[in-house]
Amino acid sequence: MSFLSNQSPTLLLCRAALAFSWIYQGAVPKLVCQSRGEVDLLGHVIPVYQWVCEAILWIGAGEILFGLLLFFAVWSWVFWLNIVALIGLLLFVALFEPAMYTLPFNPLTLNLSLMALSLVAIIEIKKNKNKTPA
Repeated sequence: MSFLSNQSPTLLLCRAALAFSWIYQGAVPKLVCQSRGEVDLLGHVIPVYQWVCEAILWIGAGEILFGLLLFFAVWSWVFWLNIVALIGLLLFVALFEPAMYTLPFNPLTLNLSLMALSLVAIIEIKKNKNKTPA
C-alpha cells in the first residue's frame, strides 16, 4: 500500500469515491438485497428469471472487484475503462428503461459525476508521472 502514500489527496479522494460507488452498487442492490430494478433491467436481455438472479450475483461480484481495482490501480487505462463502462450503462438504461432518467439521483447524474471523477483521476495520474524526482 506504499503507492497510496505517493498519491495526491485529490487522486486518493477520486479513487475512494469511485471505489465506494462501484463496491456499494455491487454489494447492496445486487448481493445483499437484490433490487427489483436490477432484475427488471437485466430481464430485458435475459429471458429466464432464475438466470437473471444468478447473473446479478456475478455482476455484483464483478462490480466489487472493479471498485477495488479502481482504488488500487496505478494505470490510467482503468479510469478510461470506467468511463467506457459508465457510457455503456447509460446507453443500456436509455434503450430499455428511459423513464429512469426522470427519477431523482438518476443514472445520468450519477454516471456523469463518476466520469468526471475518472477524468480528474486521469489528470492526477498524468501529473504524478510527469513529476521528476529531485
